[in-house]
Amino acid sequence: MRLRKSTKRGVTTASAVALLAAASLIAASAAAADSDEKTLTADTLATWQTDGIVWSLEYANGVVYVGGSFDKVRPPGAKPGQREVARKNFAAFDARTGRLLPCALPFTGGGSVVRALKMSPADEVLYVGGSFSRVGKNRATGAAAVNTGNCSLRKDFRPAISSYVRAIEVTDSAVYLGGDFTRVNGKERERVAALTPSGSLLPFRAEIDGPVRALLAAPEFGKLIVGGNFNMVNDDLARSLVALRPATGKTVLTYSDWLPSRSSVQALTRDATNFYVAAEGRGTGIFDGRIAGRLGGGEMVWKDTCLGATQAVAVYNGVLYSGSHAHNCSDTPGGFDEGNFRQHFLAQSVRDRHILHWFPDTDGGTGEGNGPRALKMAGRILWAGGEFTEVNGRRQQSLTRFTTGPDRGTPEEPPRLKASASRTGRVTLSWRSAWDRDDAVLTYRIYRDGKLVASPTGRSTEWNRPTMKYTDTVTPGSRHRYRIAVTDGTNTAPASKALVVTAAGPERTKAKR
Repeated sequence: MRLRKSTKRGVTTASAVALLAAASLIAASAAAADSDEKTLTADTLATWQTDGIVWSLEYANGVVYVGGSFDKVRPPGAKPGQREVARKNFAAFDARTGRLLPCALPFTGGGSVVRALKMSPADEVLYVGGSFSRVGKNRATGAAAVNTGNCSLRKDFRPAISSYVRAIEVTDSAVYLGGDFTRVNGKERERVAALTPSGSLLPFRAEIDGPVRALLAAPEFGKLIVGGNFNMVNDDLARSLVALRPATGKTVLTYSDWLPSRSSVQALTRDATNFYVAAEGRGTGIFDGRIAGRLGGGEMVWKDTCLGATQAVAVYNGVLYSGSHAHNCSDTPGGFDEGNFRQHFLAQSVRDRHILHWFPDTDGGTGEGNGPRALKMAGRILWAGGEFTEVNGRRQQSLTRFTTGPDRGTPEEPPRLKASASRTGRVTLSWRSAWDRDDAVLTYRIYRDGKLVASPTGRSTEWNRPTMKYTDTVTPGSRHRYRIAVTDGTNTAPASKALVVTAAGPERTKAKR
């Protein structure tokens, strides 16, 4: 569901009810935080940027390839127009360091966009799809192949595609294309086709009545899973998702009851046993979230109900990472109710769909304002691309990266103390919880006159920040200076300014800063 993003995060009258409802989910959030799955950190690594949208990412041999609709790239921290380097819709980076690499084939003409990237099983050939008519000085209509060893265009893979290529999948024996086209190499192929690695058309054939946006090979299960904006496949109802025979294109499974009519599949990924669906819907009563299904039997494992069109998914170490603009996950364990914010990255347990405590974020950015558009694990680093212009509140356009650690981020919005004192020498301190992007439980270190006197802990999220209290006992009438610092166990935010409190005695009560 596409909604205009609020420009401010915080509590409004309209969202107060939502935050109260979110409090009821604290037990589910705690269960998710205590689960076995360990997420990446929410801290970003230094990453180059593009001046447009990143639609696709691929990884092999220590290199991340980036495809999209952009003209230039620039270093981390550079503003638009500063220190830019020409890269026409295609760029390559060192996956570990993020360094820009010299591979710089320009993809131009047509719609001048690269929408799909897929590596061959041997990591020697990168297949590229989109809407373009030239690669450098060579003609190439919608699909091309690049030798990764020397970043050269392969001369034998030159299929003629009648329209947009939006998805590519590659096996040992075939290169599958999906998109808007109806003809390949002059022969009828309705939105999905299979070619040999050298570009010859294979007899595989399926009739699909709408655009194909995602392809996923599962040859060990005898399936090519296809997702997109369609309703009929091979004359049978197959709403947005279908499994085909890899050799023939005949239907294996239709998954017809998995998605409503106004929802489409934007992306697919898999692990050893499951496949995962990213969905986008339009209008009310639609499905915008993610589905896990068995690769073998085809049965659904789980389905979440988050709103906010999911554009990309990646799976790593038992965690499903997704890019969307989620704004209502109230019926998903560990989720949040409708509020005045959007969350553009989520992490979920592949076992039971629990939303885990991993909340880096972007803005909606340019284009359609959906934020992230592509995710790819490169070793232990998650690369994310899209149309965003900010990440975690800082300027960063179209590309960012997350890793397994170390955790470098301090808690957000450190607390400020308030105090009240009783006649018996009790000083009650209160504060609003801070929150952290990748730690659910925070520790609050309370200092009296420079000495640590208490370390209470509490759970919090950005949308659920309960008020906490601590009562200290001192000599009636005495005067003290209190500070508070919050830590995630590794990183500690600067301590608050001192709050000077005079404990109430028999005659007076006084508390001041």
